[in-house]
Amino acid sequence: MILEKRIPFTYWFKIIKWDILIVSIFSIIVYFFSKYLINLNIPVSIGAFLGTAIALLLSFKLSQSYDRWWEARKIWGSIVNDSRTLVIQLKGFSKNKNTERTHTMAYRQIAWCYALSQGLRNEANSKNLNNFISEQELNLVGFASNTPFAILNNQSQDLCALHQENFVNDFQQIQIDNTLVRLCDSMGRAERIKNTAFPKTYRLTLHLFIYIFLITLSFSLAEMPNLMEIPLMILISIPFFLIEKIAFNIQDPFENKPTDIPMTSISRTIEIDIKQQLGVKDIPEPIATDKFYVL
Repeated sequence: MILEKRIPFTYWFKIIKWDILIVSIFSIIVYFFSKYLINLNIPVSIGAFLGTAIALLLSFKLSQSYDRWWEARKIWGSIVNDSRTLVIQLKGFSKNKNTERTHTMAYRQIAWCYALSQGLRNEANSKNLNNFISEQELNLVGFASNTPFAILNNQSQDLCALHQENFVNDFQQIQIDNTLVRLCDSMGRAERIKNTAFPKTYRLTLHLFIYIFLITLSFSLAEMPNLMEIPLMILISIPFFLIEKIAFNIQDPFENKPTDIPMTSISRTIEIDIKQQLGVKDIPEPIATDKFYVL
């Protein structure tokens, strides 16, 4: 996630550099074509009309992309709340009569958060999980096609054991189970965003029309003296390409990019909160970064 810091110019230039190069090349071609071959003399009003229409389409595209990003952020906000709730319920309901199992389930919840964030980013699901679950359990969940789901299933099994051993009553078991259900629902919603691609044809069509607009405008400005058309075309194209690229980047919030949801940072926050609730001493520091974004 991009932070409230100064974003370096290199980041902006990197995401639009090839488009700027293409605009520069065809602007030069159009200028010499109009000067020495055929001057099409396209009215500027046509380019302005196309630019207005494309600006509206870009606004819609950016809005739809941000909706996906914001939904993903709300999902992880729910995960934070439900993770805290789970530990509070385990501690409050068991009344310290089964501290070992409570700590096991609390640490497993931390592992689940890290496993989910790694899975959504297509990283190794078992990375660093040995700090929170036993080696035996890690070997079992590591073979599952969906590691977070396997971990959540172990949470359900331990809850069932707590109920059978009378450490929680029927009502308390239902309350904790509802929390696990909400966590499973959040996982499914995040996976839905991850596995549902934004229509590629829409982006490619919009990208094509941006170039059509710029080519049309380039013919309209070809009569400007001293190649002034070329820097002017670059200046006009920059906002169009930047908005289009920003919309493209935020539409997929789990791709390990600067615009991602900061799942690792959120998971660290959950780890800190849970360990503080348990009263342990090895509490890590929040993730800090000297970059303009955090993951």
